[in-house]
Amino acid sequence: MTNVIVAGAAGRMGQRISYMVQQNPDLTLTAAFEHSDSPAIGKDVGENGGFGTTGVKISAGIESVIDQGDVVIDFTFHKATMEFVKVAADHGRAMVIGTTGLSAGDIATLKKTADANFPCVQAPNMAVGVNVLFKLIEKTASVLGDAYDVEIIEAHHRMKKDAPSGTALKLGEMAAQGLGRDLAKVGVFERNGMIGERTDEEIGIQTIRAGDIVGEHTVYFAGAGERIEITHRAHSRDNFARGAALAAAWVFGRENGLYTMFDVLDLAGF
Repeated sequence: MTNVIVAGAAGRMGQRISYMVQQNPDLTLTAAFEHSDSPAIGKDVGENGGFGTTGVKISAGIESVIDQGDVVIDFTFHKATMEFVKVAADHGRAMVIGTTGLSAGDIATLKKTADANFPCVQAPNMAVGVNVLFKLIEKTASVLGDAYDVEIIEAHHRMKKDAPSGTALKLGEMAAQGLGRDLAKVGVFERNGMIGERTDEEIGIQTIRAGDIVGEHTVYFAGAGERIEITHRAHSRDNFARGAALAAAWVFGRENGLYTMFDVLDLAGF
């Protein structure tokens, strides 16, 4: 049985992750924490999240609970995540990170730290369906090739802080990989005014923020006389939370290093 600590336990994702950890027979929810000025400090994580009494109180800060679990699950904010990584490294605790907005420098630091100190699963989206989608987009792009334009549209709730979503960026990276391109060089993230004709190599990623949309991503492969649209729609956050729980059960006891959901789901050779 793997003991789990949930970061940001009073937030929308933290609540659902805590619930899904409890539903996983291989996991035990042993601790949860929030930032020190959260009004949820001292509350039962289940009562606060609306899924019953758990006996686990929400504590203030990761340092207060780091010795109470084997794996830290973190879906909070990129700056906080990198601080949690330092604490996990000091204590040799495994991590599951679903935080979006991590920079290339953050990922490089995370990889270096994980390689030396703990096993970590990091992915922009941990839903099983989305990770299958990533692989489908790479394969579709490689088959269709340069004759088809690639465009990605993502939609999320109005409270989401980063844009484009980490999932949309990963979709762009998978398409670029299938086409032998570099998304950093060909990605187009905004169009306005007299932009001129579309280039052959660009991959467009456009953002919608509205209402309470959980998450929707559509990839267009548009060619002469036809187009293919591949869409994933999340109906609740439970898909992400369930994937995080699967990752937590998988990562504990692994060799130090940085893993992805492709490793968890055995999709590496898909």
